[in-house]
Amino acid sequence: MEPLPPAAEVVRALGLQPLPEEGGLFRETFRDERSSGIYFMLVDPMVSRLHALSGDEMYHWYAGAPLQMLLLGPDGRVDRPVLGPDVVHGERPQLRVPGGVWQGSHSTGAWSLVGTTMAPPFDWQGFVMGDADELVAAYPSVAELIRRLLP
Repeated sequence: MEPLPPAAEVVRALGLQPLPEEGGLFRETFRDERSSGIYFMLVDPMVSRLHALSGDEMYHWYAGAPLQMLLLGPDGRVDRPVLGPDVVHGERPQLRVPGGVWQGSHSTGAWSLVGTTMAPPFDWQGFVMGDADELVAAYPSVAELIRRLLP
């Protein structure tokens, strides 16, 4: 197996740009009236800040280190799935995040490259950034991770 290229090479090859609202790097690869898709990359120490979307989002792991996610459900549920290639040890190459669930993530290594698909397409009107104090009060068991994902 060939070694992975440095993050900068991947960023250049895919034409990724900063995503200031959420954090990380991205490029929209597809959009029509029914769906949209993006590449999304986190280069350590970048994080995907906790946010919620109005619609479901499907994640797909592509390359680099596994991606550690934090999902906070409206029912109080806390999930910490890992997107990655080691399915025998619990990682998953794809994951659905239901609309209304707070989501954030960080790479478990130097960088992680994933993609997301939304149907209907992503719309900024359905994007809500989390508030650290409110989320810590609602989910105290993961307060430290919330503060990491909402610096």
